[in-house]
Amino acid sequence: MTAIQLQQETTGPPDHPAGMTEARSRHLAVPGALLVLGVVGGVDYVTGHELLLSTFYLIPVAMAAWMVGRGFALVVSALSVGIWLVGDLASGAVFARPFVLAWNSAIILAFYVVVVMLIVRLRTMQRNLEVRVRDRTLALTEEIAERERLEREILDAGERERRRIGRDLHDSLGQLLTGTALAGQAVHERLASSGSAEATGVARMVSLVEEAIELTRSLSHGLDPVEVEGGGLAEALRKLVATTTTLATTRCEYRGAESIAIEDSAIATHLYRIAQEAITNAIKHGHAANIVVDLARQDHGLRLTVRDDGVGIPEPQRRNPGMGLRVMAHRAAVMGGRFEVRREGPRGTRVVCDMPSP
Repeated sequence: MTAIQLQQETTGPPDHPAGMTEARSRHLAVPGALLVLGVVGGVDYVTGHELLLSTFYLIPVAMAAWMVGRGFALVVSALSVGIWLVGDLASGAVFARPFVLAWNSAIILAFYVVVVMLIVRLRTMQRNLEVRVRDRTLALTEEIAERERLEREILDAGERERRRIGRDLHDSLGQLLTGTALAGQAVHERLASSGSAEATGVARMVSLVEEAIELTRSLSHGLDPVEVEGGGLAEALRKLVATTTTLATTRCEYRGAESIAIEDSAIATHLYRIAQEAITNAIKHGHAANIVVDLARQDHGLRLTVRDDGVGIPEPQRRNPGMGLRVMAHRAAVMGGRFEVRREGPRGTRVVCDMPSP
């Protein structure tokens, strides 16, 4: 494999930016090496034949071997020997026999050739290493991208299954229970009108069925919290804080936008789950009395912020991230977002998740 072929494989096609840069460097290296060769030859002539400057000819030889290739480097080596020989003869050097002149020239040329072969070999190894690093980097990048895609598909599949179960609960079991409650109510009314003592038991049965309906609706909403077609994520977050305030002693408030259109249901669901987990952590671990949820649209996308006045999350060096924090960070990373949790002053925690625009 020639140096030019290896260069093309390493840098890509000639119209590729890397290939164009390499070709431009080669074109500049040719006159540069010749210019340096001329300067060294001129200095060699001025200093005379008594000072040996043949080592300095290695500068243009090395430039030609590293930046251009073996063929041009051998030409520069031959030119170096020729210029050295002509300079010494022009400055008055006298050799007892022609054999001495030929021997000295052959020794210097052989030295230059050995240096050229070593440099070309080193350059080839360096380019081979670049090719291997590039291939490994490309393979690693593809593997990471594939893993992220699979992780996102797994999360999306899980969320889709939750939504399906939630809608089945609402549409199938919910309607069945509603029909049962209506039938029970009709039986109760008939028994009550006839003065039957069993009317009270039927009324209790109807009450239990209505409680089951409410539980089914609650479970359905928990499994499928965000309705993109309806109020969207903002409405789901308002319901979440209202439910939290009702069920817990913590005061939870929503201060975000009234309505934000999010066409990607996966992003909306992930943001909702992150807010849900952040509120749970604030109540369970932070013992917060007040929680504020904020959702805003920014230039880069969406920002979800959950702040509380609890005991505060430990500093990063003393922090032992639990499953909740890891899951929230993973959800944000899978969707291409940025997740951050930090302590707010002496007390309180601030959770921020930035999601790019779909």
